[in-house]
Amino acid sequence: MKLAARFAVVAAVLAVTASVAPAAPRNFGIDQSHSEVGFEIRHFFTKVNGHFDSFDGSIVYDDQKLAASSVSVTIADSSINTKNTRRDNHLRSADFFEVDKYPAITFKSTKVIPGKDKEHFQVVGDFTMHGVTKPVTLDVEFMGMGTIAMGGNVMGTRAGFSATTTINRKDFNITWNKALDNGSMMLGDDVSITLNIEAVEKQTP
Repeated sequence: MKLAARFAVVAAVLAVTASVAPAAPRNFGIDQSHSEVGFEIRHFFTKVNGHFDSFDGSIVYDDQKLAASSVSVTIADSSINTKNTRRDNHLRSADFFEVDKYPAITFKSTKVIPGKDKEHFQVVGDFTMHGVTKPVTLDVEFMGMGTIAMGGNVMGTRAGFSATTTINRKDFNITWNKALDNGSMMLGDDVSITLNIEAVEKQTP
């Protein structure tokens, strides 16, 4: 009886331990068709925005231990789109991105800093553009995560993230500008970047 009781206790402990074991980090890929990589820059007295049509990336998300999370994104700068063909071609030229020489913009995280709650945190990483790499911090809002199904069609587990940051384009040797007659400049130096990401959990082989 004593031996049976001990086995029962051990089994109960194992069951409890399994139920409270921390979840493993989850791996996601970016769903490009439902995501956006956009930017905004001052032009004269207003702001002009644009986005990139082609990008890819992976996210490791651990909701129990945010510091174990990571992200990697690659953007094809030749896919820049400001809804103006002439301007887009200029942006692809040596005056700006030099897409023939530097075909990609990349971000690779180095650490994740938890914020005031689980929905808000910062991702610090190496941002490479125009052949220059600088540290950049993304302010991230976690939008939610869950298994998606519609009409009985299961679409997998998805997660949403919204991230923002501001960079100075001159830090990346993108300096082209024109002076106006009043002494001010055509373009601002600060570029606001926004990433609205819908991520799909990768299936384990």
